[in-house]
Amino acid sequence: MTTISTTGTIMVDFWANWCGPCLMLSPILDEIATENKVTLVKIDVEAEPDLAQQYNVSSLPTVIIIRDGQILSTLVGSRPRSEYEKYL
Repeated sequence: MTTISTTGTIMVDFWANWCGPCLMLSPILDEIATENKVTLVKIDVEAEPDLAQQYNVSSLPTVIIIRDGQILSTLVGSRPRSEYEKYL
């Protein structure tokens, strides 16, 4: 079983090629990660279905914010940029 673990804060973006909102959100998450100096991990749910299942991802896009290995927030659906930044 693959897991996501690291020290510090990471944003995990669960997405798929066929998900329009995912594709629109991707560059926004790139900017947020760069500006806030956090690690962004992008997980294609079609390539990593077990990992998506492990993190209970049932809708796309889903962004999970993890700090020092602990899940802080799970944001489902496309949201305003400020909401993602609020949880960092």
